[in-house]
Amino acid sequence: MATTAPPSSAQGEKMSLKDQGNEFFKSGKYLKAAAIYTQAIKQDPSNPTLYSNRAAALLQLDKLNKALDDAEMTIKLKPEWEKGYFRKGCILEAMKRYDEALAAFQTSLQYNPQSQEVSKKIRKINQLVKDRNRAQEVENMRSNVDMAKHLGTLKSELSGKYRSEECWKDIFSFLVETMETAVKSWHQTSSVDPRVYFLLDKEKTQTDKYAPVVNIDKAFESPHTHSSCFPFLRQYAEDSFSRAACLVAPKSIIAYPQVWKGQGSRRWRHGQNDGFFVQFESPLLRKLWFIPSSIEMGQILCRNPEVLDIGAHELLPRLFKEKRQSS
Repeated sequence: MATTAPPSSAQGEKMSLKDQGNEFFKSGKYLKAAAIYTQAIKQDPSNPTLYSNRAAALLQLDKLNKALDDAEMTIKLKPEWEKGYFRKGCILEAMKRYDEALAAFQTSLQYNPQSQEVSKKIRKINQLVKDRNRAQEVENMRSNVDMAKHLGTLKSELSGKYRSEECWKDIFSFLVETMETAVKSWHQTSSVDPRVYFLLDKEKTQTDKYAPVVNIDKAFESPHTHSSCFPFLRQYAEDSFSRAACLVAPKSIIAYPQVWKGQGSRRWRHGQNDGFFVQFESPLLRKLWFIPSSIEMGQILCRNPEVLDIGAHELLPRLFKEKRQSS
């Protein structure tokens, strides 16, 4: 129906209170409409249409609890009228109580199977439920970061190369902690600081002289700074008696892997993804991962780490002298 002005006093004398309320509702005067419907309910307290109409007005006013009470009264007074369940579904939808809203709309459809309006609402609610569930999954993935589950192969390799169980477990824990810290930083800021983390020797390292973290934010500014960076890191690893190291660097500061080794703009399958690199270094094993990220449900989400060929994509050359097995 076309929008009209609220009824004048003269018109009001000729119109029922329900019709007056309807006119105010159509003109967007929801507070006035609700007040008129209330007057009408006082005169006719068993009329389900009046409660249904007032529920619609209260919904527009965001008075959801009162609107829900009216929808329930509508259903109580006329249990087989689809409109009461439709009103209830709309209010529950506004409350984001989607499962209950869906049940209300499905009941409404039972009493009026031909209603396109109700069918449309059911499709919408189903999509909202899917979106809500996926948003919860994404939030769980963001808040419950568990990188160890992606590194089972590495764990087996470490246990095979190091005779000491305590040694390889320390190294594995060091890598997992470093990766998880980086992922959490990325989730919060969409960035990580380019750094090399060192697993220092508890007994040999002079901790007052050697820190467990070295910033390398200048390392990728030019071929010159890059070439001077890794000899320093090699010496640092040796002098600090580090047992392993882990490089973390955002892709944004590296145009593509191996940029300083003449590969030019060689294409690789993660070229379109934002994310960061993690390069693991130890005397017995070297590994490289790219952790891509995306925006899902409005949230930054790190994807599973992708193993790269470190021989083709290393960000820095070997930091430790190669050994065949652990002592």
